[in-house]
Amino acid sequence: MNKTQEFQKLIHQPGTFILPGAYDAMSARLIEEIGFQAIYATGAGISNAQLGWADVGLTSLKEVVDIVARMTDVTTIPIVVDADTGFGNAINVIRTVREFERAGVAAIQMEDQVSPKKCGHFNGKDVISKEEMVGKIKAAVDTRRDENLAIIARTDALAVYGMEDALDRANAYVEAGADIIFVEAPTTIEQLKNITSSLKGIPQIINLVEGGKTPLISLKEAEEIGFKIMLCANTVLRSAIKGITESLRILKAEGSHENIHELICTWEERQSLFKLNQIKELENKYAENQTLIKK
Repeated sequence: MNKTQEFQKLIHQPGTFILPGAYDAMSARLIEEIGFQAIYATGAGISNAQLGWADVGLTSLKEVVDIVARMTDVTTIPIVVDADTGFGNAINVIRTVREFERAGVAAIQMEDQVSPKKCGHFNGKDVISKEEMVGKIKAAVDTRRDENLAIIARTDALAVYGMEDALDRANAYVEAGADIIFVEAPTTIEQLKNITSSLKGIPQIINLVEGGKTPLISLKEAEEIGFKIMLCANTVLRSAIKGITESLRILKAEGSHENIHELICTWEERQSLFKLNQIKELENKYAENQTLIKK
């Protein structure tokens, strides 16, 4: 079973699952090491960590593809990529799908914001027409070579035009061929229930952003309401920021590592995560082969 098939199995089996966000190969590997079933390549996290800027549509297709390819190279579980607006119109979407499919992703998420986009939990968003987004979804569906590659359609229309328009768009995106629906930034439990009850039969995502617009609920509550995927896109990034900041503050204030040890991984944990032993085994294997060749 390949990664696209694994992801299809995940979204069609009973139960809700957590989808943590990764922003580089290291964080992707950590998510798999902890035992999660899939990884979300977060656009906001990549912008924050790789560019040092807020999520306002500054990343390019090539930058994101390169980072995601590194993630797929060091992990074995499915990766869902945040492709923002598809990086342009329907013609751009064709290239976007081809690039990410070559990079080895299991699902591609696109949203109906105008370009340049903003984080889904920022104010001041705007959206393209429903008809234009339908065309982009159809382009993605027609372009994919693997029919198991999941297309995720996100609408940001709730904050712009209200619930009725968001649900109308969501239904149109399903008709266009989207495999999963993502209504971004509902603000109440009532809205969450309205979304799932209005879109029965299609897997749906709830995006939980600490400090964002959507109420933070548990995995059990998300399942009871009817969501398939509980997206925690930037928990990992924000944990890293907190840990790095605290370690640096102690180092600067005290000029010593004495009180940092509880905040950092051990030497052994680091080398284990980055597979030093496996590298040494490969070195020995090919050194032996080289000796045999010389003989």
